[in-house]
Amino acid sequence: MLILGLDPSLSCTGWGIVRVEGSRLRHIANGQVKTDAKAPMSERLAALQAGIAQVIAAHAPDRAAAEEVYLNKNPQSTLKLAQARGAVLAACGAAGVAVNEHAARLVKKAVVGTGAAEKAQVQAMLKVLLPGAVVLGPDAADALAVAIADAHLGGK
Repeated sequence: MLILGLDPSLSCTGWGIVRVEGSRLRHIANGQVKTDAKAPMSERLAALQAGIAQVIAAHAPDRAAAEEVYLNKNPQSTLKLAQARGAVLAACGAAGVAVNEHAARLVKKAVVGTGAAEKAQVQAMLKVLLPGAVVLGPDAADALAVAIADAHLGGK
């Protein structure tokens, strides 16, 4: 089974794909879809949707997973995150790929063993769980963590 992990963001959405074979995980691919901060919002959202649609077309994941929405202190940041997330989830929906959602604390707990883990701890565990994987940036690392968590949490 191929799981596409997603870390949506308006500026840089991370994605990562793992293959699950029983209790074994194997890194398949990862990357980031970046948008131009100077472009209009509609173009940025379209770029995110198109970028994730290309990833889905290239790898044909069986399902996807994303972290649940969290609230920022800044309402504008929360709104931008929600819009980016909508574009990414719409790409999945258009391709018929179901998306599981997991709380950030559950993702950290599934990967590191504690829900209070720091980003550095998550990235260190990725090296253990996916030996030899070249991770293309922190957003891609977060996306791989979401995919791994989905594999462990037994998503749909």
